[in-house]
Amino acid sequence: MAWQPSAAVLEDLMVAALAADDTGHVVYANAAATALFGSCPDDLVGTQLRERLFEDANRGAVDEVTARVLAGASWSGELPVLCSGEHVRELVTSWSPAYDGAGRVAGVLLLAEDTEHARILTRRLHRLSHVSTNLLAARTVQDVARVVTDEMTDAAGATVGSISLVVDDESLALVAIKGGATGAASRWASYPRSSRTPAADCLRNRRALVLNGRAAIAARYPDLERAAEGERSIVCLPLVVGDRELGAISMSFPGRRRFNAPELVFLTLLSEMCAHAIDRIQAQASADDRESKLAFLADATVRLSGDLDYEATLSAVAAAAVPWFADWCVILIADDGRLRPIAFAHADTGHAGLVERLQTDYPQPPDAYASPAQVLHTGRSVLVPEITDEMLEGRARDEEHLRLLRAVAPRSMMSCPLTAGDRVLGVITWVAGEDSRRFDADDLAFGEDLARRAAIAIDNAQLHSELRDVALRLQHAVLPERLPALPDWETAVVYQPSGRTDAGGDFYDVIALGGGRIAAFVGDVMGRGVQAASVMAQMRSAIRTLVALDPAPAAVMTGLDVVFDRLDLEHLVTIAYAVADPAAGTMQLISAGHPPPLLVRTDGTVEVVEHTQTMLLGAGGGARNVVTVPFAAGDTALLFTDGLVERRGEDTEEGMERLVRAARRLDRADLDAWLVAVVDGVRDPTRDDDVAALAVRRPAPPVPAR
Repeated sequence: MAWQPSAAVLEDLMVAALAADDTGHVVYANAAATALFGSCPDDLVGTQLRERLFEDANRGAVDEVTARVLAGASWSGELPVLCSGEHVRELVTSWSPAYDGAGRVAGVLLLAEDTEHARILTRRLHRLSHVSTNLLAARTVQDVARVVTDEMTDAAGATVGSISLVVDDESLALVAIKGGATGAASRWASYPRSSRTPAADCLRNRRALVLNGRAAIAARYPDLERAAEGERSIVCLPLVVGDRELGAISMSFPGRRRFNAPELVFLTLLSEMCAHAIDRIQAQASADDRESKLAFLADATVRLSGDLDYEATLSAVAAAAVPWFADWCVILIADDGRLRPIAFAHADTGHAGLVERLQTDYPQPPDAYASPAQVLHTGRSVLVPEITDEMLEGRARDEEHLRLLRAVAPRSMMSCPLTAGDRVLGVITWVAGEDSRRFDADDLAFGEDLARRAAIAIDNAQLHSELRDVALRLQHAVLPERLPALPDWETAVVYQPSGRTDAGGDFYDVIALGGGRIAAFVGDVMGRGVQAASVMAQMRSAIRTLVALDPAPAAVMTGLDVVFDRLDLEHLVTIAYAVADPAAGTMQLISAGHPPPLLVRTDGTVEVVEHTQTMLLGAGGGARNVVTVPFAAGDTALLFTDGLVERRGEDTEEGMERLVRAARRLDRADLDAWLVAVVDGVRDPTRDDDVAALAVRRPAPPVPAR
């Protein structure tokens, strides 16, 4: 875009500025040019530039430079110039084209100053360049603060420099100070944006504030500390980018100092560079913070949804939040109307004991503002962006309490309810210390999001725990505490639940039929929990009822199919059912999709009783065959669920071979001990599934004494 000279821009410059049209006639002169070259503007405006300011010997050079500029180029250099029309001085000159509204070169703009002013400008430009380089390299707000209090203060010639940044809509915080009065850093650690202070005023008005002399300072700010005795001057510069107010820079100078326009332009440029550096850093920090929060929420969600032990999981979540998000984190669960701590983490292990002592020795009253009890009662979050020392004094009950509060140094906190539906399950509290973040609305939104996810996990875990307890009670009520004592029979059972806490669906029983006969069965309901336990109870009850009507294997299985159809059961169920008749010396076996039973003969041989037809219960449209095998005195039948022989990533035949080897190898003198040894030696060490194993044996007749 073409540049045009503006009187508003040029008038306040300490550098002499002249504008001439394309014929060489002066059309404008600022105050500095009038002072340097003539007594009033009329002495300059309307005159020929080359004749008014240059001697004959130098007019050729002027013509050459003018032609170059009118062609659109610029030139800088030293030339001898007539000052006030009387004496010649060597000045540093800068020649630039001036444009009209259509973008065409319409004349020449000449800036001139003596070499001393040029040296001052050069020094300022060097300082500006140095400060600019360091601000570009700054990676944190503290880096910018060091540039302000050290380099910018020195570059401006100030003896005291400070920078305050916006905390929120209500407050400013002193980030750094150099050369200030004793106690200034503590007093102004946080102060209202509405306060009558130089920094707050200049930021509120969004323009530089200049006060020359102690009298002017005292008249406007009577409560301001004195950095030193004697005359002082103050300059405050707002840190603003676009419509965003970021903070303010304050500098104090010795003596009554008047700041000319170039000096204020210089300081304004420095403050603008600081503002842009802070804006860049805050934007990057905000982006990094959002990314970290999203990653944290994703990780926390996986943890919370993947483990029903919510107390251990929440402890891990609290530990992960420290010290990245807060200096300490406390999670409390409502238990019979009282809050019970289940997770606590602190960045400083030395302070952890102090925090615990505060909670035990000085519990907060239930109605205290921002207390966990208040958050639990109201179900609303509380955010305290800045905790002042006055707040600590107001909260302390005695000197020891105040000492502990100051020792842990809380400077910002927020508490969020753990809400699931219309129930508040607990409270999670984060506290930041002296050098940590100050929580804001974005942090509160993150905290509430995490609290909601934690509450859902707690609610699900508690609900699962209740359902699990119901299922376990149902399972224990259905499964026999012990097998019945049957004349002329030995029985043994091993039931080992998986490593999970849910109730499983394995079931078993032995029933006396009369005449020495017995019925034995082992079944497995696919799935876990209340529904599986309920189906298991229905199956066991139905089997006992059907056995009372007709214990024949085919009749029992047909009856179970009818039960499935009538009850509309959706769970898959497998079962192995056997009837042993000692008088006939046989055992009849039938299977509905169940692993084949084992027969261990008196001589130690092991047979796997395979069925050619094993239709699942309720499947319909198929058949099952009854297998009749010899079952003599001393023989043992082993019925079991698939958890005994199946392992993840392994073929079931390998598990069956392992079971056959164990059954053949072990001594069967004590049936209970034998069965325990078989199960322990064969089942999956990971205990990924329940195991039910039932053994029945006809004792061998005693050997006659010789």
